[in-house]
Amino acid sequence: MRIARYAWEGGARYGVVEGTEVLELPGHPFLAPGEPLVTTGEIRDLDTLRLLTPVVPGKVIGIGKNYADHAAEMGGAAPERPLVFLKPPTAVIGPDDPIVLPPESTEVHHEAELAVVIGRVCRRVPEEQALDVVLGYTCANDVTARDLQRADGQWARAKGFDTFCPLGPWIETELDPADVEVECELNGVSVQRASTATLIHAVPALIAYVSAAMTLLPGDVILTGTPAGVGPLVSGDEVAVTVAGIGTLVNPVV
Repeated sequence: MRIARYAWEGGARYGVVEGTEVLELPGHPFLAPGEPLVTTGEIRDLDTLRLLTPVVPGKVIGIGKNYADHAAEMGGAAPERPLVFLKPPTAVIGPDDPIVLPPESTEVHHEAELAVVIGRVCRRVPEEQALDVVLGYTCANDVTARDLQRADGQWARAKGFDTFCPLGPWIETELDPADVEVECELNGVSVQRASTATLIHAVPALIAYVSAAMTLLPGDVILTGTPAGVGPLVSGDEVAVTVAGIGTLVNPVV
């Protein structure tokens, strides 16, 4: 099931995407376990809707250097434990929203990733039960000011600028995250491609690790890491992140 969030009558609505139609939901999709997802009967044309970020997270948890080839291209070994950082919710934008290059940086990079959307409140989730707390998955771009990341010695500013966390186009609830292809295209040219089967720390392990440190809330997002091939964005670029089984997230750069 694909769940989209879209602009409607001055606000935002959720709906279930079925082909070219969107079936409106009466509220949000974060329901209690076993509670059925019921639509209102209102049907919209997907092509006429402006899709918004599919979720408004309370927090975005990133995982650094979670593909060995990316760790190598960054000049270091892969960490033994997940390398956790936070991106502010103000960094989140949706499909077709522009990534704005800040004047403080001259080296802003794309980072294509699979994103996990948490479905319910959870804490210290055992790895074998981790997927039970997931609502679904979406595409993400962990945009990073690489020069500031090097200069600061920590990552908050480099990854925290407004517009530095595109998410979308919707949440796919039926995906198996164990082996899906993640790809980034820059101006139509493929620059990153890898399978989540090569993640150093797989999705269940990430959920267990992060939830041992902090309570996860409905709508929180975990970014699972980016493969090799990260590179600079300049004004006028168009960057597209595709995750097999989900779809494609496209954002212009200004």
